[in-house]
Amino acid sequence: MTAPSTAAASDHGLSWPRLLAFALPGLPVGGLAVALGVYLPRYYASHIGLSLAAVGAAFGLVRIVDMGFDPILGLIMDHTRTRIGRYRVWMLASAPLLGIPVYMLFLAPAGVQLPYLIGWLFLYYIGFSVIALSQASWAAVIASRYHDRSRVFGTIQVVGTIAATVVLVVALGLSKNSVAAVQVMGWFIVIVTPLGIAAATIFTPERIVTEHSSEKVTLRDYWEMITWPDMRRIVAAAFCLTMGPGWMSAMYLFYFQDSRGFSFKVATLLLALYIVAGVAGAAVLSWLATRLGKHRALMIASTGYSLGLVAIALIPRGALVPAAALMFMLGFLAAGFQLLGRAMCADVGDAIRLAKGKHRQGLLYAMCTSAEKIASALAITFSFTILGLVGYQSREGAHNTPAAIHNLELVYILGPITFVMLGGACYIGYKLDHKRHAEIRDALAARESVGGSHGLASAPAE
Repeated sequence: MTAPSTAAASDHGLSWPRLLAFALPGLPVGGLAVALGVYLPRYYASHIGLSLAAVGAAFGLVRIVDMGFDPILGLIMDHTRTRIGRYRVWMLASAPLLGIPVYMLFLAPAGVQLPYLIGWLFLYYIGFSVIALSQASWAAVIASRYHDRSRVFGTIQVVGTIAATVVLVVALGLSKNSVAAVQVMGWFIVIVTPLGIAAATIFTPERIVTEHSSEKVTLRDYWEMITWPDMRRIVAAAFCLTMGPGWMSAMYLFYFQDSRGFSFKVATLLLALYIVAGVAGAAVLSWLATRLGKHRALMIASTGYSLGLVAIALIPRGALVPAAALMFMLGFLAAGFQLLGRAMCADVGDAIRLAKGKHRQGLLYAMCTSAEKIASALAITFSFTILGLVGYQSREGAHNTPAAIHNLELVYILGPITFVMLGGACYIGYKLDHKRHAEIRDALAARESVGGSHGLASAPAE
């Protein structure tokens, strides 16, 4: 049987086997969300011996330098046309661009200095941009309907959650040797990166969406995208809803060991519960989005997440059962933050294509990923810098006073609550619901039926 037709690819989405293959690049992305967000900063601050301020500054500096890269990359992707597709070629290129820096960061030799961390972080973020942008932009093309996008991005989320769980299993199995745990995490990500990319690029068809405007991209064009009303909301929410959980991730092990009184192993088990809950959360919140709309489902998730943070601060020290229940709830709700934001970004891309005749999906996702990467880095920069200023000691075996631990608690709770609530508030008054999107898709279909057929990059027989 030949590759699916254009209509099949765009109107009915991918079959489940092909969708699973397409989601497999989420393995390194999901694994890195935990390994780099939770364990690597602590590894460089405690084992390598860099100061909290230095580690935080490294992540922040790299993001400042790199912040303009994603929009440029997104524009280049949108204008790429090759025999094997627009986004497929970029996903293939991401294998070495991501794998090599991950190897150098997670298997760093003892005694490396700050320039080493900064240099390899910069190259890592470039590779991460390529894989994340190419998959998200490609997903927006293969899933054209409002509700089907929740299905596609939900599947990607589940695959990422599985990878994150594997990373945590590694941490648990090597809980007495955190250095070896970090190194094995690195090897896992290096191995699954080319495997996941190969599966996606071999089995996924790629439709080349026609542009109805031949204008060259200018700064004004970029300004139109970034100032589009719905896009402003999505970018602001992406920043806030990454900043809050990222702030928690950077401080997680410090907080749960020194404030909540759990061992490294128990803290990792609780984090595993948080991650695993994302599988159920992705499914339920995707379903809820089909009933209430994506923006309303996200607002519900952000409100519940903030209330859960307040509850964690109130549970007794060492109380495992309530801590486990709350971590499950938080992981369940956090699953919707990126999933629903990505799906709404695809909807806005359709609205812009109808209004402007321009396919700018790569650029739109670049704006989101730029906001997310800046937020994830600033979360480490701000939280680690503030921790250092309030007197908290991060080195292995350091003794912290009750006052320092109290300050740790305040920093851990107040920052995430503030940002997560702001992220949910960004969608108050959002108008692009499923009815409006259906009108946009009908108008696009009518225009494209007049304009002619689209190219479909080849894919293996189903």
